[in-house]
Amino acid sequence: MTMEAIRYEDGSISYPGHPRGPGGAEPAETIDLSEYTAEVVTWTTSTATPPGVREPNTMAIVEFDVEGESVRALGQVTTDDVETGDEVQPVHVDELREPGAGIREPDSQDWDGYRFEPV
Repeated sequence: MTMEAIRYEDGSISYPGHPRGPGGAEPAETIDLSEYTAEVVTWTTSTATPPGVREPNTMAIVEFDVEGESVRALGQVTTDDVETGDEVQPVHVDELREPGAGIREPDSQDWDGYRFEPV
């Protein structure tokens, strides 16, 4: 599984990808952000989480530098021990939340994804 961002014809990059770039440009290529490290821009810890989400749940906005282009992402962090400015890497996990705890049928969607782990 990849953490897929899209580079557009004008050079801009977005995560997640969209049919058109910020300026209306067409997608040109995909970039796997899991091959990069990022810097924590800000973070928070939620102590009142939705059903099936770990509690407490530390999340961060991180910024990747991909060949001079900035790409931001929001996601869970693997630890509560994180600070602004920390370097993190995306790590794949099989379940970001407990599939049977919510109102959706467990087989109705994928439950895997990426968390950010301090380097």
